[in-house]
Amino acid sequence: MVLAHCGQSPSGRLDPKYGVSSSPRLVALGEPVPKGGGTYRVGKPYVIGGRVYEPQENASYSAEGLASWYGEDFHGRATANGEVFDMTSISAAHPTLPIPSYARITNLANQKSIIVRVNDRGPFHEGRIVDLSYVAAHRLGILGGATPVEVESIIPGSSRAAELLIAISRPNIAPGPVGPGAMLLNAPAACRDQ
Repeated sequence: MVLAHCGQSPSGRLDPKYGVSSSPRLVALGEPVPKGGGTYRVGKPYVIGGRVYEPQENASYSAEGLASWYGEDFHGRATANGEVFDMTSISAAHPTLPIPSYARITNLANQKSIIVRVNDRGPFHEGRIVDLSYVAAHRLGILGGATPVEVESIIPGSSRAAELLIAISRPNIAPGPVGPGAMLLNAPAACRDQ
């Protein structure tokens, strides 16, 4: 399994702490990044840094922990499901959610929420539960460092997916211009217009 950003060095060398190396850069900085192309995976249990991770479909998954972000060092590299990471997309890495799938991430400090496409594995640092693309982290206001968040899985056809569709259709919750498949929820107008 390719693990695109498991806390390792972006140079491609094997990281002694995690036992994996980063994937090769497929797209140079500044070049257009192709969208999609990955395969759907739940995956088998795997070990990183001595810890076992067990991917699974879980329509009721909800957890709180720290979010971090990844950007230029991993831009243009293959993600764990074979897509190409684009730091300007609204995407995320999670150690156990199906890839690709969707999740609602809420910054617990400012209550901003965004729906992201989960297409990578990670983070593997203690206490962190999700890595966000640079733009997703920017939209949530977490570029200053690891930030407490809530992660909620969104499985198509689940009751949570239906509830979110109803919530975003209300006139007082305006989605921001964040690209296909992702919406900024409950954000002040200044944030939505960035």
